[in-house]
Amino acid sequence: MTVEAQRLEVIRLGHPALRSIAEPVPEAWFSSGRLHEFGRGLIRSMLEEEGVGLAAPQVAEELRLFAYWIPAHDDTPEIEPTVVVNPEIRIVDPELEEGWEGCLSIPGLRGLVPRARRIKLKGRTMDGSSLSLTASGFHARVIQHEFDHLDGVVFLDRMTSAQSLAFEEEWDRYMVDDPEPDDA
Repeated sequence: MTVEAQRLEVIRLGHPALRSIAEPVPEAWFSSGRLHEFGRGLIRSMLEEEGVGLAAPQVAEELRLFAYWIPAHDDTPEIEPTVVVNPEIRIVDPELEEGWEGCLSIPGLRGLVPRARRIKLKGRTMDGSSLSLTASGFHARVIQHEFDHLDGVVFLDRMTSAQSLAFEEEWDRYMVDDPEPDDA
């Protein structure tokens, strides 16, 4: 899938934007065309980097929005690239499930991260419409990962133990049991 938009530079851990709390997207952005342009840039950059999510702070824009998509896997259909503006999440199922995550802003590393199995997401689309959905499994994991970026949190902060932390090459060779890590 190709998206016509400007490619945005993904920043890496150490850049102060990754540890800042993002501000809500201004209302004026919904009518200016700036939000559509930026959202398309997030999607293009996410796809070209082969990630499943990308938050505005990861491209040094301290605003509360992120893009994500869920590839088709086994019996789960693809969820098309989506931009969520000024999101809010609520935990629906508080039971935590560990899963492998990586991050486009922390390239080359993977680790096990506990996340809620099921969440409710509310926010707005790029055209300003209300968005509301319930997500579970990998879908919920990706949303929680991206939402964390809006509060200056990276997956390393959520790990309960650094023992699972691995470089991608070794992770592929020795640890992979789920072929779809969260690269957001």
